[in-house]
Amino acid sequence: MFDSNPFAAISATVTPAFMQTYVLLMVALVVAGTLADVVHKGSARYFVENWRRSRGAKGARELGGGELASIAVQTAVVDVLASGEFCNPRRRVAHLLTMYGFVLYVVTTAVMVFGYPTAATPTPALVPALWCTGALMVCVGGYWFWFFIRVDVAAEGSSPFRLMRADLFILSLLASTTLGLVWAWVQAQGSSAASWALFGLYLVATTVLFGGVYWSKFAHMFFKPAAAFEKRVGKANGTFANLPLQTRDDPAQRARHSMELLRNAPMDMGLGIKREAPRHY
Repeated sequence: MFDSNPFAAISATVTPAFMQTYVLLMVALVVAGTLADVVHKGSARYFVENWRRSRGAKGARELGGGELASIAVQTAVVDVLASGEFCNPRRRVAHLLTMYGFVLYVVTTAVMVFGYPTAATPTPALVPALWCTGALMVCVGGYWFWFFIRVDVAAEGSSPFRLMRADLFILSLLASTTLGLVWAWVQAQGSSAASWALFGLYLVATTVLFGGVYWSKFAHMFFKPAAAFEKRVGKANGTFANLPLQTRDDPAQRARHSMELLRNAPMDMGLGIKREAPRHY
């Protein structure tokens, strides 16, 4: 299982052209879904307009090219590669496991499908081993998050089996990686009928994963770096959080502004009557 390419093993029945076309179709679905999501939510327009407002705001400090480059590097290293926005260590570890596992899983899938599509082109043992490792990382991080870290489960006592539309991405991702691992294992055991059934389910789950970008949180990974960069620029030039100019450099006034927001918030914060002690901070 860890040293065999499952896609090459089925190349006699499912042609490499079919799998390659399928992968390209999934890429097209991601691009189309992301663009549709950006247009629907107006994300690009928001970032552009907010950037212009912050640059033209009264009292905004002009940033040089060196400062912007430094902020871009900090954004890439801290916010993107290290998921620095997560204060909860467990949440961050689970997110990093899922993120890097997903990247490894997708990249090695493309390598096996395009680079070593048949048994005639032997796959280096490292590639399927990395594919399995990436899928396992997704499963560990994803299931850990789903059953133990989710706010509504860990803090509010909701059932871990409660489903919402926003859960489409994580559930389809877990289904894809789990079915992929089970399919590869069953195939390695030589069970043909079960292998083909699992392969069909694997394709369905993977299609839902990439085809459901518009209805899931998948697209946020593309504009999340832009939001993090904008936030850092706002802090650097003094326009962060859209606070009144007189409160930006006065900690006491910022505190009063925050307390005013809290006083105007709903008492139950939308959590309902029954709530367990929060454990996600």
